[in-house]
Amino acid sequence: MKRSLFGRLWPNVTAVVLFIGFVFPVYWMFATAFKPTGDIISETPVWFPTDVTFEHFRTATDVDHFWTYVTNSLTVTVLAVLFSLIIALAGSFALARMRFKGRRGFIVGFMLAQMAPWEVMIIAMYMIVRDTSMLNSLVPLTLFYMMMILPFTILTLRGFVAAVPKELEESAMVDGCTRAQAFRRVILPLLAPGLMSTSLFGFITAWNEFALVLVLNKDAEAQTLPLWLSRFQTQFGDDWGATMAASSLFAVPILILFVFLQRKAVSGLTAGAVKG
Repeated sequence: MKRSLFGRLWPNVTAVVLFIGFVFPVYWMFATAFKPTGDIISETPVWFPTDVTFEHFRTATDVDHFWTYVTNSLTVTVLAVLFSLIIALAGSFALARMRFKGRRGFIVGFMLAQMAPWEVMIIAMYMIVRDTSMLNSLVPLTLFYMMMILPFTILTLRGFVAAVPKELEESAMVDGCTRAQAFRRVILPLLAPGLMSTSLFGFITAWNEFALVLVLNKDAEAQTLPLWLSRFQTQFGDDWGATMAASSLFAVPILILFVFLQRKAVSGLTAGAVKG
């Protein structure tokens, strides 16, 4: 009986401990952003904000070029995700439905591209952008971000396309649809979980990317939020409230996106891992 009780108890206790370990830093970041400066520097930790203040957020948003950074981040991230989805839809359909020579090697190549760290290619990327006179531009950032998330997007969507019975597509073609129309009307609606999960992954990857913009864009007008956030503490010294407010603002778009897509995203990640 005791062993049985322990067997049921320890997974739950472990899950709670891990949950607290992951969630507490996020809570502390948001809580610190709303605390008065006196509570932040107090020797006795203030676990729950009593006097809520928005002064730190005003300090964060008053930084030069802040809204330019926001616009740049949203632009390159949304465009990179959108372009990768468009290309991945065609690529995943080809890998799942068509048989051609070198198909397995092609899939292995995508997996290797996903595992390779992009940092090792930063010098080559810089030389390409420099030689094409595109430094301090959002165009190469968008293209490179798209390349970073494309392998994962194709491999994940391939599993969803392979899970759709061919008979549905063939029935649509018998009824008069072309292959493109059958894909758009039959397969595409069934790919919603995969599209959600890959979109979320791609958004997080592009939104958080730091190294490329640090190397390619020196002009403040062409930089994004990760670079602005990295320099925040240096600019404001020991203003931890403003730093935490800036970090909170940086995390809010991803949290909002995850709240709206969590069900589809979780089902999409698990399904894409076992199908195809």
